[in-house]
Order: sequence, then structure tokens, then C-alpha cells
Amino acid sequence: MKRLTIRARLTLVYSGLLMLTGVLLLGVTYVLVSRRFYRDKPAAVAGSEPQPLQRPVQAVVRDLHDDTLRTLLTQGGIALAVISAVAIALGWLIAGRLLQPLQRVTETARRIANAPGADRGLHERIALNGPHDEIKELADTFDVMLERLDHSFDGQRRFIANASHELRTPLSVNRVLLDVAVHRRAASVEIRQLGETLLEINGRHERLIDGLLLLARSERELVERSYVDLADVVQHVAAQLPPGTVTVRTEAGEAPTAGNPVLLERLVQNLVENAVRYNVPEEGWVSVRTRTGPGDEAVLEISNTGPVVPRYEIPRLFEPFRRLGDDRVGAGAPGAGLGLSIVQAVARAHGGEVRADPRPEGGLTVTVTLPGDPSVPHGALTI
Repeated sequence: MKRLTIRARLTLVYSGLLMLTGVLLLGVTYVLVSRRFYRDKPAAVAGSEPQPLQRPVQAVVRDLHDDTLRTLLTQGGIALAVISAVAIALGWLIAGRLLQPLQRVTETARRIANAPGADRGLHERIALNGPHDEIKELADTFDVMLERLDHSFDGQRRFIANASHELRTPLSVNRVLLDVAVHRRAASVEIRQLGETLLEINGRHERLIDGLLLLARSERELVERSYVDLADVVQHVAAQLPPGTVTVRTEAGEAPTAGNPVLLERLVQNLVENAVRYNVPEEGWVSVRTRTGPGDEAVLEISNTGPVVPRYEIPRLFEPFRRLGDDRVGAGAPGAGLGLSIVQAVARAHGGEVRADPRPEGGLTVTVTLPGDPSVPHGALTI
């Protein structure tokens, strides 16, 4: 059963108390008026043996008494009903007025919750003016919480970006030194094998740093957007794939959106590479499809064969440095563990969303939905 809102409950309480007071007042008035009639009867009328001429007077008094009490109840009930209706309307308006600051807190929280990213909208503040009451204290506490969260997210992004930049330089130097050591003529077979292993590890660390930089970049709000057709991005990414045992099928329908072409290409590339990497060893396939949704949104859908994925494992796949079946990505993992995290961050930065659904036969179906390009009119999806 759906509960009433606080505004409705306050209105019912106010009007209910008023109606109860009115009913009690009407009842007390009825009793007092009735007793007054009996007490103020003329002595002749109040006698135990009324004379014949007194009977009509007694009937008139009785009728007057009954009419007065009936009129009191009728008119008083009508007045009480009118006053109650007015009280309900005034109670509704007054309750809404009193709860208006609370509605402002709710609207601010809703805008922050509906932001495309977890840290978007944290710069907003309620800044409620008015007397220092319970609602003002709640709004100020909410503003302090938003300020701390905003500083925390900003500090986290700055740390990731700064640390990634600082780590890229020594890794680049290591790669150059290892290349020189491996390709020397005097290098033995053991040194070359060790150098190639170290180069592979160094390359993995470089990809990890690049992924962290891209993740920090994609979590920021996009300032500049340009026209991008996901169909062109899919065809370009599919053409760059090296030949392998997994068959990649593309169905590139027009799917225009507005965003950053580099980030969107990385989104598609990560999804396709993950679908190819986590597949069955033989006769595996990947299906990549783009289309325009019913609301003119751009839709990218990627399905693949692969191991059976429990539905409860789906949320963990989008966490950084995590993959299916492992708590953390180890040194021997085939990737950096940032692929789907970057996909989710890029989609949110563009105002879109990502959904993953396990296939009963094994594998996943990942659907990315992005807002359509507003510059393209409906029904004219050509470049």
C-alpha cells in the first residue's frame, strides 16, 4: 500500500484536528442550548398539570425547541463542513510552503544522482537562506558533504593524472635502454630473451599507465563535441584487427552521436578486443552492431561466445583492475583490467550508459547507448 506524502499527512493532521475541535464545539453548544431551554421555561409551562389553554403554548415551545436545535445542528454542520474544506486547502498550501526548503534539498540531490557520472554535479550547493531551523541545518550539512566529496573526487583525478605522467617517463627510458641492450651484436641469447621478457612487462606497464590516463580523462565532463557516427568507428576498428581464430562480424548501421572521436574509438576498441580476448578457443565469434534507437539515440551492441558469466558477476567486470573469476588482475593477466572501466567512464562522459547481459550459451552482450546528435534531424541520418 502506497503511503501518503508528508505534505498530505500534515494536511490531514491539521484538518482532522480542526474538524474534531469543531465537532466538539458543536456538541457542547447543542447541549448548552438544550439545557438553557429547559431551565428558562415559564412556570406555567413547566407545571406538572398544564391547563387546556397551556397545551398549545407548550407545543409551540416544544416545536421552537426542536427547530432551534435542528437548525443549530444543520447550520452548524454546514458551517463546519465549509470551514473544514477551507482548512484543508489552507493546510495543503501552508504545508507545501513549510516543506518547500525540503523540496529544494530533494531536487538538488536528484540532479546530482541523475548526473551521467558519479562525480558530476558535486559542485552544486543548496545554499538555503532562512532561519536557522532543522531544515536549514539539514541543507548546510548536505552542502558540507557535497564539498568534501567534490574535493575527494578532484584530488583522486589529479593524483591519477599526475602519477601516470610521472611514471610514463621512466618507462619510456626503460624501453629505450632495453631495445639498445637486446639489439646489440654482442648480446647473448639469454640476454635477448631476458630483454624481450622485460620489454613485454614494460609494454604492459605502459598500457596500464595509458589506460589510467585515459580513465582520468574520460571521467571529466566533455567541453567540445563533434559529430561521430559509430558505424564509421566500428568499421575502422574492425579493419585494424589482426587475423585470428575468432570471427568478427559487423553490421554497421548509422548511429550518429556527438562526442570526442578519440574516446569513442577507444570505447569501441576496448569492447571488441575484450570480446575477442575472452572467447572460446575454437569456432568463436564476435558480433558488432550499430543502430539508431527509437529515441534517436546511438546504440552499439557487441555479443560474443565465451565462458558462462553469472549475472551477479556483471557489476564487478566494470570495476578497475578486476576481471571474471579473480579478485585483482595479476601479473600474468592478459590485460590491464581497465577495459570495461574505461568503456563505462567514456559512455558516462558522453551522457550515455553501458549494460552487460550474460548469454545463456556463454559470453556477453554489451550494449552502449549514447545520446543522438541534436544537429542531425530525425530521418536524415546521412553524413
